[in-house]
Amino acid sequence: MPKSNTAAREQAQTFEQAVGVLRQFRGLRRISSAVVEHCELCSVELHSGHPHLVELASRQLVCACDPCAMLFDGMERSRYKRVTRRVEFLPEFQLSDAQWESLYIPINLAFFVRSSIEGRTIALYPSPAGAVESMLSLDAWNAIVECNPRLRELQSDVEALLVNRVDCAERPDSAEYFIAPIDECYKLVGLIRTNWKGLSGGTEVWTKVSGFFNQLRASSSGRGGRRDA
Repeated sequence: MPKSNTAAREQAQTFEQAVGVLRQFRGLRRISSAVVEHCELCSVELHSGHPHLVELASRQLVCACDPCAMLFDGMERSRYKRVTRRVEFLPEFQLSDAQWESLYIPINLAFFVRSSIEGRTIALYPSPAGAVESMLSLDAWNAIVECNPRLRELQSDVEALLVNRVDCAERPDSAEYFIAPIDECYKLVGLIRTNWKGLSGGTEVWTKVSGFFNQLRASSSGRGGRRDA
């Protein structure tokens, strides 16, 4: 083979190898950019455990950096509200089986948050498709608040009553109640949505749900217990 043809072939192979490396690098960049989160207000790169805001009109969570989140501390009339990081376990919470059944929630997990925009308390529960809103009777909710005055202190939009009655069929005294940040509630929703299998969810998803509540319980030492970061 002529020397010139050999050199041309070697150059072509070198070029193809370079292109392959660039493709791999571009793929790594794409994966990396999917993992790294950015502030949705100023685009700065975020650390793990960053603050969240709630967009009040849509009820959507917004990732934020600390400086941007601080702009909305204590802001009542704003597009956004900063999500609290407090977790409070309510060991003395009172909710009878009849009261729970009156809420018509098809799964033994739910959270209740007051919307300042709509002027009412909204009931939501996790599902394989995400958070589902359930019709909440004002009378039923008022009866629960009457038994548990602590609920009158819930911060609108950013705090929720989180109810876990998953094991109540086998252990009636196993129900757990928390005042929890709304982003923790949606974290539970995401956990169920991404791990649900088949009709009943599968063993893995309920193991993860149990782990979620173990961590939540560990962050609060009873009434008045708090996690502030």
